[in-house]
Amino acid sequence: MTNVLLLASHRHRICIVAVCLLACLLSFSASAQKVFDFNSSCREAYKEIMQLKLDAGQQKINEEKLKHPDNLIPYLLENYIDFFILFFNEDPAEYTKRFPNRDVRLALFDEGPESSPFLLYSKSVLHFQWAAIRVKFGARWDAGWEFRRSFLQIKENMNSFPSFSPNYLYNGAMQMAISTIPDGYKWLSNLLGVKGSLKTGQQRVEQFMKGNDEWERLFYEESIFYYCYLQFYILNNKDGIAKFIQNEKLDLVNNHLFAYLATNLSLNNQQAERAEQILEAKSKAPGYMPTPVWDLQMGYAKLHKLEPGAAQYLERFVKNFKGKFYLKDALQKLSWHYYLAGDQNKANWYRNEVQKRGSADSDADKQANQEAKSGRWANKILLQARLLNDGGYFKEALRLLHGKSVNDFADIADQLEFAYRVGRLYDDLNADNEAIVFYKDAIRLGETRKEYFASRAALQLGMLWEKRGDKTNAIYWYERCMQMPEHDYKNSLDQRAKAGVLRCKGS
Repeated sequence: MTNVLLLASHRHRICIVAVCLLACLLSFSASAQKVFDFNSSCREAYKEIMQLKLDAGQQKINEEKLKHPDNLIPYLLENYIDFFILFFNEDPAEYTKRFPNRDVRLALFDEGPESSPFLLYSKSVLHFQWAAIRVKFGARWDAGWEFRRSFLQIKENMNSFPSFSPNYLYNGAMQMAISTIPDGYKWLSNLLGVKGSLKTGQQRVEQFMKGNDEWERLFYEESIFYYCYLQFYILNNKDGIAKFIQNEKLDLVNNHLFAYLATNLSLNNQQAERAEQILEAKSKAPGYMPTPVWDLQMGYAKLHKLEPGAAQYLERFVKNFKGKFYLKDALQKLSWHYYLAGDQNKANWYRNEVQKRGSADSDADKQANQEAKSGRWANKILLQARLLNDGGYFKEALRLLHGKSVNDFADIADQLEFAYRVGRLYDDLNADNEAIVFYKDAIRLGETRKEYFASRAALQLGMLWEKRGDKTNAIYWYERCMQMPEHDYKNSLDQRAKAGVLRCKGS
């Protein structure tokens, strides 16, 4: 009997131990549940990353992983780091090393709770960023599918979590981009099954910018990046964005992402002097992501002033840059520099390099490649006027062309460029009536030619009439721009013209 009692007591103790072990296991399982916790440490890391202080951001991410190994936000932030490194520097070796991170992170996100709006949001952001990366590495088809996944995931997240404000920033930006896809790529958007509205997209981005919940405050600086580019390129609000950057007092010294943004927009808004000032003033402290892009931008800024110093920056860029985007364009600019300096041997050497290096994926690179193949050198006075005009030195450029007419140029291509260039200079100096005359001459001379001048003249006429409030005339010239046959920069010019039509129609 005693033995039976002892055995029962022993079994009872085993049961108690088993229950305790089960409770511990259940407790461990609960504690191991993955979470999306954008805590203060993650917010500090995010802030560092958005200034392009990537090493500091990675260090904070590593600390957070040790403290909270089940938090998934650090993996989202690491994707930002991969995005910036690959997007700006385009190093194939880095791409090979970092690409596996994509699938690892997606698998980790799938372990997160479905009750969190960050589950689908994180996946959408990851696909959005990798779409941009894949474009840079020439995988356009894969980029399209990444974009589609991102678009559909953020759309689903909006339905599941309608009060989660970051959804509207990404959905708005994507809708604006989709709505202005040029006809040359329309087949892709149709195939992917994505549609966008310029008006709806604009409203959603602006809604996010004006909001004040915790996520709108946290992601505000990121939203500035999208807002500025969309306003600048799609809504053609160039002066408004320049004022916005000034009024918001963006830190262009310590925030290298903002410095890049402001420099890039300045160069594309005929403000080379401003671009050079930003580049010279940005912080030179250690810890920022190194990128050859700074040399490219400084080279452009100085070339637009016809400064001899442009060559050293452009040469350093083509030597150190591992990627392909804008490489042909940079080589073309070096050939122009030496051509204008009277060093034809170097000019020829760089022109030959244009055909050997880089890719022709961007319109600028494609045009550089076509020019190199043509073997034709531009008229030196027209080329100088073009560079000065693009840099914002309007009066200096106009002085070069003063007293000349179309009849002073024997080559039809030079006549065409002269008509466009004078029209553009008058346009930039707000002499609209004179600009209209020369723009129409350019269209008459070049509407069926490969040069982009006639198409750009039509685009400028559309913008000129839109500025005057004459939307009927504006739409006519925007559509005339899109109707012109294949020419340099066609996709980018068509996209801008299409955006103009949508603006005028209020679509």
